[in-house]
Amino acid sequence: MRMPFPFSLRRFSHVPMFGLAATLLVAGCSKGPQQPPQMPPTEVGVVTAKAQAVPLTRDLVGRLSATRTADVRARIAGVLLKRVYTEGSDVKEGQLLFQIDPAPLHAALDAQQANLAAAQATWTNNNAAAERARKVADKGLLSKTDVDNAFAAERTSAAAVKQQQANVEMAKINLGYASVTSPIAGRTGQQQVTEGALVGQGEATLLTTVEQIDPIYVNFSQAVGELDLLKRAVASGAVTPVEPGKAKIELMRPDGSSYGVSGTLDFSDAAVDAATGAVNLRGIVPNPDRNLLPGMFVNVRATVGELKHAYLVPQVGVQRDAQGAFVFVVGADGKVAQKRIDTYTLQGADWIVNGGVADGDQIVVSGVQKVHPGAPAKATPWQPDAGNAKPQVSAAPPKP
Repeated sequence: MRMPFPFSLRRFSHVPMFGLAATLLVAGCSKGPQQPPQMPPTEVGVVTAKAQAVPLTRDLVGRLSATRTADVRARIAGVLLKRVYTEGSDVKEGQLLFQIDPAPLHAALDAQQANLAAAQATWTNNNAAAERARKVADKGLLSKTDVDNAFAAERTSAAAVKQQQANVEMAKINLGYASVTSPIAGRTGQQQVTEGALVGQGEATLLTTVEQIDPIYVNFSQAVGELDLLKRAVASGAVTPVEPGKAKIELMRPDGSSYGVSGTLDFSDAAVDAATGAVNLRGIVPNPDRNLLPGMFVNVRATVGELKHAYLVPQVGVQRDAQGAFVFVVGADGKVAQKRIDTYTLQGADWIVNGGVADGDQIVVSGVQKVHPGAPAKATPWQPDAGNAKPQVSAAPPKP
């Protein structure tokens, strides 16, 4: 038995089938195609490029040395009685450091003074005899031989007096050597000989050393190739050199902080060290607190010139690929563009850029990984994070 339909199809018998299909198609297309939602432009932090004169610095490793060093030695033979100074203390020029037994030297001086007195007495007698010979020589009362002998004795005794006077002066000098003084002002070293030792016997015994460490020297070297590039950059006009003898020297600690002292470059060797291929340089810096000691290794930041036209770009905004360094910039149309740059060196957390960007460029610093050339971006001023700062490193000067 056939089951009846729940409703009748007779009501649709007068509607053509193609009309029904068209009706359904129009109903399905009435809302139109669905468009994907547009993403807002990526927000990035930017810095505005501005050309400026940037000091040309080099970070090198140096070693400190005293500006003056003097060995304090025993210049006369004798027994060392006592040390007067405190080891490691600062002393003045001429200050007493050691005392050698002066008794034998006093006796030697007394003997020489006695010899001088005897020579002077002999000269007085011979001088009187010569005067008498002069008076009677014209009267013919003395032979010429006797007159000549009288004059010769006078001259010989006069020479003996001068010899004894020199001996007395030498004895006084030797007695002065018994008091050993500092030849320069500076800091004293460790005592090399103890009291009671016989010093100066056959050689000038080293007693201690005095070093002048205020100011203090810092010795370092720079590759001759870098110096050549610097000279070429100066010749091309890209770099303004400092005046001779006024190159600034600043000493840095291993952690990148400054010692708080600066000086000048005062010596540059005229020859290249064949063993290292570098030129030896020397700076002089003040050391009023005596915190810098000879032999210490320090980082030296030398300012040897000034880049006339350069840009400071935060290190985090500089990218590199196989072709070199580049930055992203946000143009006036709000889209990102890539620019190739010429970097010189790092100064703190900034790259010194000497080509590839222009004044007013908005360089992307934060959000660099979120952008690509041609993409829209919303530029906002970048706020530097002190924790991102990195120590300065050095690089070769730009090629002219």
